[in-house]
Amino acid sequence: MARSEAKIRILLLDDHALFRAGLSRLLATETDFELAGQCTTSQEALAELGRAEVDLVLLDFDLGDENGFDFIREARAAGYSGRILIVTAGMSDADSVRALGFGVCGIFLKTSPPAQLSDAIRRVMGGETWIDQRCIQALVQAVDHSSERERRRAFTEREREVLKGVFEGLTNKEIAGNLGITEGSVKSALQQLFIKTGVRTRSQLVRIALEEHGAEWGLRP
Repeated sequence: MARSEAKIRILLLDDHALFRAGLSRLLATETDFELAGQCTTSQEALAELGRAEVDLVLLDFDLGDENGFDFIREARAAGYSGRILIVTAGMSDADSVRALGFGVCGIFLKTSPPAQLSDAIRRVMGGETWIDQRCIQALVQAVDHSSERERRRAFTEREREVLKGVFEGLTNKEIAGNLGITEGSVKSALQQLFIKTGVRTRSQLVRIALEEHGAEWGLRP
């Protein structure tokens, strides 16, 4: 039977049975989601990826004796090119930066409202990057505390301000309003950021900027 193109096929990888059960019930209430499988270990998930078509992996970062990085490395090496959204009880700033550098499409905290996860899934499947607000605040704070001289080597002050707005998930109009500048100025700053980082989309900008400029901002993996 051909799969419905409207369905987002999701694989759960989490070693907590109660959380998996609750998440499965939540996903079942969404008509555009389809549960492709539930796994407790990386090896189980890798085997499932080899059997079924999966659009998105909801990945618990802490898997007991292993962590999410182990799965991400093996999944990519095995040829999985779909999206990976980390769903975690918490991660360090360094691990958050490293995860984004590994190409995950976002970080969702388990303490967030369950209904928000459905929104996060749809957004990342639409090409966006989801970063929980509490993670964003920690990353931005680390940027603020880094050396002014080192930051100036990569981005101008205006570009950094615009980039923070991108981190926070704001639209160009919202960024312009917060900074008291025109949308044209925001677009110009974004264009320079795209040029400097060599990317084309906002989601890529978040990932590449954190990966390539994390050290100079004091965000060391």
